[in-house]
Amino acid sequence: MQDSHLIDLDIGGWAWEFLRRNPQYQTDYHEFVSVWQSLESDYGAPPNRDFNRWTNDPRATRPAWDPSRTTGATCTTDDEERQLIECWMGAKWGFYQFPQNPSLPAWELESPINWRPAPGFRLDRPAKSPADIQLSFDLALPLPAQLEAAKSYLISKQAALRRQGEAAPHTLENRREHWAGLLAMLDTETGGLLSEARWMTVQGYREILRLLPKNI
Repeated sequence: MQDSHLIDLDIGGWAWEFLRRNPQYQTDYHEFVSVWQSLESDYGAPPNRDFNRWTNDPRATRPAWDPSRTTGATCTTDDEERQLIECWMGAKWGFYQFPQNPSLPAWELESPINWRPAPGFRLDRPAKSPADIQLSFDLALPLPAQLEAAKSYLISKQAALRRQGEAAPHTLENRREHWAGLLAMLDTETGGLLSEARWMTVQGYREILRLLPKNI
């Protein structure tokens, strides 16, 4: 592993290392900072800003990215279709906090990223590997017994794949080296898995968060 700091990263830290390399996040962040500094110049800095004038300035809001996931009253406006820019950033990129500078690695942040819950599992996607299993359910029949049978089936299939060395469940420990390799490819723009590495900055970083205990 090239950077010794990576060894100590937790799940959230790995997610940040991929997100901060996303060119669109970098663009959004720098535009956000420019707007934020302009608003502070006009209306003062929190907590002493003129909040009413701030929120009524068109620069301070964006069309709501995900209205169902606002972070509280201070992030909403009288127009439910708009969010304050800091909350818009969080809803778009998946965190509950003031946007962080993408130039800072995880080990230089003042505090860990407060991530939003990882997206729900998609059950309608096609199988992509031996680790992907498609199951059928009869919705006309009671679900509890079907779900219990599916659980037993999946556990047995997972055990079989593990014995074959094909589908060891992902953990921080067994994915760390792979993620480090992907980061190196992003930083050098070379490597056979560059497309996967780029995907990790767009959506895959949220997949990392599924490994958090609370999401299991």
